[in-house]
Amino acid sequence: MAQAEQTLQEVLEAFDFGAPVVGALRYGCGHINDTFVVHTQPEDCCCRRFILQRMSAAAFKRPDQLMENITGVTEYLGKQIQSQGGDRSREAMEVISPKNGQPYYTDSQGGAWRLYPFVEHTVCHQAADSPELFAASGRAFGRFQQLLKDYPAETLYETIPHFHDTEDRLAKFKAAVEADKLGRVKDCQPEIDFVLAREADCSVALNAMREGKLPVRVTHNDTKLNNVLMDEATGEGVCIIDLDTVMPGLVIYDFGDSIRFGANHCAEDETDLSKVSLDVDLFTTYTAAFLEGTGGSLTNDEIAYLPWGAKLMTLECGIRFLTDYLVGDEYFHISREKQNLDRCRTQFKLVADMEARWAELEAIVKQYQKA
Repeated sequence: MAQAEQTLQEVLEAFDFGAPVVGALRYGCGHINDTFVVHTQPEDCCCRRFILQRMSAAAFKRPDQLMENITGVTEYLGKQIQSQGGDRSREAMEVISPKNGQPYYTDSQGGAWRLYPFVEHTVCHQAADSPELFAASGRAFGRFQQLLKDYPAETLYETIPHFHDTEDRLAKFKAAVEADKLGRVKDCQPEIDFVLAREADCSVALNAMREGKLPVRVTHNDTKLNNVLMDEATGEGVCIIDLDTVMPGLVIYDFGDSIRFGANHCAEDETDLSKVSLDVDLFTTYTAAFLEGTGGSLTNDEIAYLPWGAKLMTLECGIRFLTDYLVGDEYFHISREKQNLDRCRTQFKLVADMEARWAELEAIVKQYQKA
């Protein structure tokens, strides 16, 4: 029996569900936290469901700080949504406290658990199967920025320190190359040279932040499509989920991670690099939708730097894959030899494609900046 199941009954008894619990089953496709859907049966209505999660102790060392971030942001989002006439119960996550009144429950084995209402009549997609779906996610993440534009980002904890610090990622990469503890440098000299040729790029966004051009905001930091709940009927984004990585950051990183993930059609570890390219039509679709969602809350500099967000998030991801390959595949799980090297190559090919079309990307951003 997995550790989460060992304490599940204890945890269920720690929360007041308002009705008898009739079942709790593992749920979703996540690989970090242990997630369960809890079914309850009120006497006077149909089944009511909840999402119960055991937070990963390996990924998040301070559940108290993590939950302080999440409760602060979700409560603020709820108030903003209500003030704009929205449905707070569907459009923002809500933390349900255990019986002890704390934001989360610590079980007898030390596991930290949290509870949310289940947002009914929504769908979680794993891939953008249509431009419309990709656009819907862009509007949702853009609105997330608009709703949180006045939230004091400096009050948030860094749940994963240096998560999108491209200078720090570069330094760790250089250290791995220098150590070459497994003798793998000889296998990937072209990829190493690719990174070193773009060393200055790793400071572009951070320098702009230090110069005051890019303000620090509340950022999601994991803006994949599967972190947006879509309405079953309309196909529009309803609620942004998975707030574990909500931290102070740059909005261009949230934009860029979506582009890296959604504006190409290849597998992450594609070995045929001729299949890897940026889909400019999808870049255009997402840019238009994202800026629509932000509702004019971004500065002109933030909008102008959006292509840099796409390039830097892709470059950073490639650097992380390459670093992990050099140190022995310690972080990213692999199912075959050199998989992390192949992953890095797809990211670098995507970066090169962005560079080749840079003027086009800048023109697209300017077009929708004026719209």
